[in-house]
Amino acid sequence: MARVFNFSAGPAVLPEPVLAQAAAEMLDWHGSSMSVMEMSHRGKEFIAIHAQAEADLRELMGIPANYKVLFLQGGASAQFAVVPMNLLRGRSGADYINTGQWSKKAISEAKKFCKVNVAASSESEGYTRAPKQAEWKLDPDAAYVHITSNETIGGVEFHWVPDTGSVPLVADMSSHILSRPMDVSRYGLIYAGAQKNIGPAGLTIVIVRDDLMGQALPVTPTVFDYKVQADNDSMSNTPATYGIYIAGLVFQWLKKQGGLAKMEQINRAKAALLYDYFEQTEFYRSPVARDDRSLMNIPFTLRSEALDDAFLKESGAQGLKQLKGHRSVGGMRASIYNAMPIEGVQALVQFMREFERKNG
Repeated sequence: MARVFNFSAGPAVLPEPVLAQAAAEMLDWHGSSMSVMEMSHRGKEFIAIHAQAEADLRELMGIPANYKVLFLQGGASAQFAVVPMNLLRGRSGADYINTGQWSKKAISEAKKFCKVNVAASSESEGYTRAPKQAEWKLDPDAAYVHITSNETIGGVEFHWVPDTGSVPLVADMSSHILSRPMDVSRYGLIYAGAQKNIGPAGLTIVIVRDDLMGQALPVTPTVFDYKVQADNDSMSNTPATYGIYIAGLVFQWLKKQGGLAKMEQINRAKAALLYDYFEQTEFYRSPVARDDRSLMNIPFTLRSEALDDAFLKESGAQGLKQLKGHRSVGGMRASIYNAMPIEGVQALVQFMREFERKNG
């Protein structure tokens, strides 16, 4: 069966070998005569799956021993509230950097629990860049500093790690986690929804430094208390077992590709195909500042919005799917996560050239 090139921002493309292995193991995981979906999360089979997934993630990201890895639920959007509930630790406020729609949502949610200082923002510029740190106005008494290190909608990525001193840096890495090496020790907490670069929707990864746990607000639900979940190996409640299983297969696939340094090389090559083409034409335009362009989510516009429908219809007919931009910004968006093969991006650029030739 021929598969399309799926440029969806999430739920997103998964590696074909992972899907094939999951299909082969659907009815019988490793001779257990059970599907992973049927297993008790307390049984030895799933505990082994869970332990291997965590070990592989730690290896891939170089996660230090003084950080816990939590497999939670609720998506990154739940973490917008869970982070302040856990990380205020007696302080009254936190710093946020506003670089797009997801930053804005995180800020709105955090305001329910604390005073939010928007230390820098690119909203007035249409969220087309990440403010340089020299522009930031941080509060030295903040409980933490929060960034959305890759904005899925706007295609703005931090290609540098902010220096926040002794104040913990918190990052929503949902749409670029595992796309390149990250120095986890520079962060107090990293969180990510799985449905972009890790696995199916329903699973959330949280990587949190030990000293930041244990002082959750009294109103914090038990399942959202990082310390409780860490003490129970993410099983204070029934975890997203099948999501963890698929994530584990993705981690193993990434190791077979050569790890995150190799993935970064591939991802840079894929992104360059599109960005270099934008520099050669006036028919398509990238709205994002060059230094802040995402390697994972690439929004672009056509010379005329009147051509959008035709572009989507014709590209879809050629097996190039899910290219419509987010409803809040319009235009087009190509999400080229780890599992998108370079052939998919080559096919997209080839189509774009032909579409320009016919309509330019």
